[in-house]
Amino acid sequence: MEKYLIVNLGSASKKYSLYEDEQLFDEIQGREIFRAHFEKENGDFAVTENISETSEKNKISQSEYEHSGKRLRDVLISKKLVKDAGEIAALGFRVVAPGEYFAKTRTIDAEYREKLKEAYEIAPLHVEAVLKGIEEFASILPDTPMIGVSDSAFHATIPETARLYALPAEDSRKYGVYRYGYHGISVASVLNSAEKILGGLPPRVIVCHLGSGSSVTAIKDGKSVDTSMGFTPLEGVAMATRSGDIDPGALFYLGKKLNLSYDEMDEYLNRKCGLLGLSGGRESGVRELLELEKSGDPQAKSALDVWVYRVKKYIGAYAAALGGLDLLIFTATIGERSPIIRSRVCAGLEFIGLGVDREKNERLTGAKGGFGKLTASGFIEKCDAPVKIAVIPTDEAKEIARETKAALFSE
Repeated sequence: MEKYLIVNLGSASKKYSLYEDEQLFDEIQGREIFRAHFEKENGDFAVTENISETSEKNKISQSEYEHSGKRLRDVLISKKLVKDAGEIAALGFRVVAPGEYFAKTRTIDAEYREKLKEAYEIAPLHVEAVLKGIEEFASILPDTPMIGVSDSAFHATIPETARLYALPAEDSRKYGVYRYGYHGISVASVLNSAEKILGGLPPRVIVCHLGSGSSVTAIKDGKSVDTSMGFTPLEGVAMATRSGDIDPGALFYLGKKLNLSYDEMDEYLNRKCGLLGLSGGRESGVRELLELEKSGDPQAKSALDVWVYRVKKYIGAYAAALGGLDLLIFTATIGERSPIIRSRVCAGLEFIGLGVDREKNERLTGAKGGFGKLTASGFIEKCDAPVKIAVIPTDEAKEIARETKAALFSE
């Protein structure tokens, strides 16, 4: 039976999933037969591996983390999830990279790798990890096809009015500087789920993907018409360590005052700003900032207030762009697990029809504040609110698996 290995690599974690073909398109049963999450924890390294209902977490060495693909291959064989590496029909990589070339899903070949290397100078935070992963798997699974699943493809329907920056047209064309958007795989995942739950999608939907990377997307008749991330994933709402929207003039000023090169400015905006910067370098995680806020930390409160305000502002703007709103969806780690953040984001947006039922909101994730655990999709709007508010877990791995198989058989 053919199996598909899904690879989702970040700067601070690596996620892998194994799917069986016959389960892949089964809408009732679970599709995933194995999952591994490699992560850095307080200076150490660990991996959590899930098979069926069992979960096991172990500390690992830095070498095992850096060469996670080799460990993964050995684990799959030792646990008899595959007879040998040849049983893996294809590898599907989530690819976050700017440019027209990466705005569609493609087979990863020599040309693809070269294009990725070129994209590294534009978005090193996201490209570096996937480049290393591709090189590792090309070495340990040399005969297995690899598919680069675009995180921007879903946003290909964004109209020119939202896609264009106010730059000289010839420069935009020459260098491919347009709004490409990201988190498209996640948005597609929750929209598919919402359609099944509701029996169809309403015409005007906004999706808030809230995690360490956050974005807001406007959907009209099932298609993306605008999204907060732009040419790179740096634009939009403030994030864990990314600045989000900022006046370009401020960048010139800061570059001069801090004596930063272009590469240093890229590092500064991607890794030292956002919630981390707003909190005075104290913390970049929303869960931890909520705890600091409880203790009376003014910078933690300010950081959370700024972040929530930015999300709220995009919701309002996109409701205007859509001509109203029928459904708001929260997803990703913070969107799924934090009732207090969902409540704060919706507060003050009653004028566009949003109203959160406190009891529904808290019960859904089993927490009155802070973070809980989402066990199933649900709705949290007040009974008399005209706009539905859904909390739906994203399943990027499943979407990548679907896209991987589709790409593999379309060639």
